[in-house]
Amino acid sequence: MDALAHQVLVAVSMGLIGAIVFAGIGLISGTDETTTLAPLTLLVALLGVPPAGVFTFFMAGAVAKHMTHAIPTALLGIPGDTLAAPLLQQATMLRNLGVPHIALRKMISGAIIAAFVAVPLAVLFAVLLAPFGPSISKAAPWVFLAAAVAIAYFSSGRWASVLLLVPFVLVIVGLQALTGKYGVKLSVSYFLGIAIGPLIADLFSILSPADRATMRRDRVKTFSLAPDVKSWSGYFPNPLKVLDRTQRNWTIATAAVSSATFVFSPVAMTVVMGELVGSRIKHAYHRLTTVIAARNGVTEATYIAEALIPLIAFGLPLSPVAAGPAAPLFNAPPRFFVDTATGHMNNLHTLMTSWEFLGYGLASVVLAALIAYPFSMNYAHRAASFVARRLSHEAIIATFAGLIVVISVWEGQLLGFLVIVTIGLLGGLLSRRFGFNTGVQFMGYYAAVLSVPALTKLIA
Repeated sequence: MDALAHQVLVAVSMGLIGAIVFAGIGLISGTDETTTLAPLTLLVALLGVPPAGVFTFFMAGAVAKHMTHAIPTALLGIPGDTLAAPLLQQATMLRNLGVPHIALRKMISGAIIAAFVAVPLAVLFAVLLAPFGPSISKAAPWVFLAAAVAIAYFSSGRWASVLLLVPFVLVIVGLQALTGKYGVKLSVSYFLGIAIGPLIADLFSILSPADRATMRRDRVKTFSLAPDVKSWSGYFPNPLKVLDRTQRNWTIATAAVSSATFVFSPVAMTVVMGELVGSRIKHAYHRLTTVIAARNGVTEATYIAEALIPLIAFGLPLSPVAAGPAAPLFNAPPRFFVDTATGHMNNLHTLMTSWEFLGYGLASVVLAALIAYPFSMNYAHRAASFVARRLSHEAIIATFAGLIVVISVWEGQLLGFLVIVTIGLLGGLLSRRFGFNTGVQFMGYYAAVLSVPALTKLIA
């Protein structure tokens, strides 16, 4: 009983920390989920936090970030992160109509409702798929190869991304052979290099006179913030009352559909579900507010499902989210790992039960809701103003870059750092030029460490 109480206390504490930290990070535009969630979750795992604590930290952080990312998206007109980009069109239209506060409230309320829908449904779907887990684990090399091709095809790069998997995988295999000659075996460094690839590409672009000229701006960017309008009493508004009946139904329905998917891109799911909702509503203003609520709900539900279903059912990162931001829940060597030779795994899949995933998952949503939801609803205007005026975006990015350098040197000394720079530069340039995004790159990494050895044995 004492052990259980201690585990719950640690899980709640880490969930609170995750919710507070990522509710703040979500306010900063352009803070990609992979670049922020993944390194900090990896750090928590490597510090020895119990599995339930690692899980609640990630889940509460993800849910909180996908509520507060609505603030810069709705009020400033700049996407809070990658998944906020599909929300920008409706947010801009509503801001032009003079009701950005309405857009914000619809987005945040849609997110919190979808999160409570997604956790139990994702766990249910995972349990239904779990009996096929051993077979999928044995076929992991071929499953990863097929998943990599599928995710590449459904990315923005389409066939270019599919074909680019070959050289990208070969570069990783070559780097593994090089570091292996010096007795250095790396895994986290590849993962972190992919995560910060766009940042590394931007840093190299600044060093190039040709690219630096295209990045230069003549004036400081300005933002217009509409006055805040509060239409409820008390501190914690009821999200079910913020959305009307039609909006609630569409948000719940799209969240339920998204909770059953775990292979497709979250951005693609957000766009598709939004188009589906928009095609069913005739009134222009009601269509905008309903689509933006449903889309932000889909970002939340898809993220939760793509982390939970592979984690519970297979223990293998078989989704863009699982291979990217949630990767430390599967692989955080030497603590969590999947043995590529034997298929043996030791990660949250083996350390937690389905009931624990359900309980701690719902607890994470509650913690994120208690922190991020009332904060976003009551203080969004002041928070957006503070971030735009006072907070240095460069300082935040530099903090994460410094953390990644420390982890790379810890894992592989100078070779670890060089691998991060090499993979990051290659991945960042390919993402920018061909739409070969980080989700595809992560699947390419797993194909390199799992599928290539199996193909080599088959050919030999």
